[in-house]
Amino acid sequence: MTISDEALSAAVNPLGAELSSLTDTGGREWMTNADPAFWTGRSPLLFPIVGALNGGRYRVDGVTYELPPHGFARRREFAQLGRSDTQVRFRLTDDAATRAIYPFGFALDVEYRIGNGALTIICTVTNQGDTPMPCSFGYHPAFAWPLPGEAGKNGHMLRFEADEPGMLTRLDRGLVAGADRASPLADGRTLALDDALFTEDALIWDGLASRTVDYSGPNGARLQVAFPGADTIGVWTKPGARFLCIEPWWGIADPRGFTGELRDKPGMMVLAPHDSRRFTMIVTPH
Repeated sequence: MTISDEALSAAVNPLGAELSSLTDTGGREWMTNADPAFWTGRSPLLFPIVGALNGGRYRVDGVTYELPPHGFARRREFAQLGRSDTQVRFRLTDDAATRAIYPFGFALDVEYRIGNGALTIICTVTNQGDTPMPCSFGYHPAFAWPLPGEAGKNGHMLRFEADEPGMLTRLDRGLVAGADRASPLADGRTLALDDALFTEDALIWDGLASRTVDYSGPNGARLQVAFPGADTIGVWTKPGARFLCIEPWWGIADPRGFTGELRDKPGMMVLAPHDSRRFTMIVTPH
């Protein structure tokens, strides 16, 4: 499924409504090569949780359920709702299989739109049931590292829009172990990218002031990721891989040892019956 204009072309897979390719008019690919030696994901959508659960389990009204890390949306086929040259829309709704592991009625609507040199992705979660629905949502796009036109991985940088002076959230086997990881940002905003940063899992900034980050290479390739409304971002790769994930999140993994109700899990939002929440990410290559 491809949409395009005079500047960009995006391919989207109905399985997971996942962005699989983003190219410019020169045919340059801005997304991961999805090398199976490292990770075959490209840009999964994270719903109804972000990150891992303690023991892979959670509780609703005292009943225990199981979910894999980042939930189930990325492994589900979405229905196509509409399409034009520059826009495509998908929807995932609950069914017997989802209700067996997540006992809520929901709709997850996904819109991809190209225009003005950017790809805009808008995801809307709606509680279609009659009880409050706890959920989280996140984006997980994997961009090319090195960026198009760059000779290699050395010299790439991330630049945050605002100063981010706080400590980073630390993960221990996928669970939140504290907000005590020293920040690797030079001057409070700039991250010099290196595989060694990711030997202990993702870098996670919680309580962000920034709403954009610029990802750039030493020879001028640049990509901006905007995430209005997101307070958390994860940056991740596997050492040796040729991708960098820049992940706006509205949620986070369980704290280590957490055994409470899903609605009380840190980072969860609770949607009232028939209420909706919208999540936007804008990707602009330069």
